[in-house]
Amino acid sequence: MSYHRYFQNRFPDYNPNIPFERPREEWHNQIMAIVQQVVHASQYQISSDGGLYVGSTGVAYMLYYISEYEHLNQYRDSLLKTALDIINRDIRFAERTAIGPEQVSFILGPSGIYATAAMVGKALNKESMVKENVKKFQSIATHCTVRDFLRCGCDELFVGRAGYLCGMQTLEKNLKTKILSDEVVNSICEAMVESGQEYSRRHKSAAPLMYAYYDTEYLGAAHGVSSILQTILCCPSFYTSTESNTSLVKSAVDWLLSIQQPDGNFVPSLPELNRPRAEHDELVHWCHGGPGVVYLFARAYQLWKTPAYLEACKKCGELAWQKGLLRKGPGICHGVAGSGYVFLLLYRLTQDKKYLYRAHKFAEFMFTPEFRQGARTPDGPFSLYEGWAGTICFLIDLLQPDKAEFPFFAVI
Repeated sequence: MSYHRYFQNRFPDYNPNIPFERPREEWHNQIMAIVQQVVHASQYQISSDGGLYVGSTGVAYMLYYISEYEHLNQYRDSLLKTALDIINRDIRFAERTAIGPEQVSFILGPSGIYATAAMVGKALNKESMVKENVKKFQSIATHCTVRDFLRCGCDELFVGRAGYLCGMQTLEKNLKTKILSDEVVNSICEAMVESGQEYSRRHKSAAPLMYAYYDTEYLGAAHGVSSILQTILCCPSFYTSTESNTSLVKSAVDWLLSIQQPDGNFVPSLPELNRPRAEHDELVHWCHGGPGVVYLFARAYQLWKTPAYLEACKKCGELAWQKGLLRKGPGICHGVAGSGYVFLLLYRLTQDKKYLYRAHKFAEFMFTPEFRQGARTPDGPFSLYEGWAGTICFLIDLLQPDKAEFPFFAVI
């Protein structure tokens, strides 16, 4: 068998009689050594352009995230000072370049910068910074209710409504305050559902709700229907507002469940259902594939307790164990840490230590000679989504598994 996209997983599976957790201090030392490299790169190699995805805002978020981890509290002040320097620079960039509806962009653009700035401000007890950036974030909501505000696609995660709502949900959790009224949230969700219905009707799709980004009908987390549905399911004021809303969204979730592949994966886009890739070339990534779609079914299981949703999650977990040691690098988007987060999610869902063991094994693999010599260097090697900044978030969550959550993707 060819292992073109992933390393062969040679780890034995979980044995409850064999300890597997390394001393916390060893991980701390490894984490802080990488943090120094990421911070250095943020000064000389990473620009403000690229937002949370590959820009310096992602590094600021990583520093904020570590600062909230109690066992590295001795570094908190210096972490937050660096995060503040970065985010102030990024805000100036956003205000020079943000134009109209493009401000909605969360993963790639301004709304993500403002949300990160508000969280950094909260950690530093800078109330004026929090208020100013929350206000900027809130003001962007009006663009989301306009029917077709982006020509490339208005609803997906990176630049569209889904990402903006993920930002809102993250802010509400971290700031512990209401960010958008239920009325505004419901109007955004309504626009997403109407958009999906209209597209589905126009293209005679089998899916009750379908979307396109740059004319491609993606299914996965990065640009596709799974993260759009997931975001709606994280807005209870909308999906519980009427029986028809609940029924429609649930039918879309069930349609996606019906096309899960025998190995647990999901094809990247709808046309590939009819012409799937060869096994050695299939995408097993957070961005495209089961390791991203799993979050939708985890959320659906939390809401409706339907066993089929949990089974879908477990199948994604088996897929990640078999094919998730990815050659594209360490990152959370299409790297090993993104696969590792699947196990942390399943651990939170089931409390089965098998999944915590698997997450530890994937973390350890990233520091082996096999990985260092055989993995490709991503375009953004120190960034939040492609590189080590996001991997640091995964390693922190490895040490606090009961709180673990993929960045901006909380479903539990």
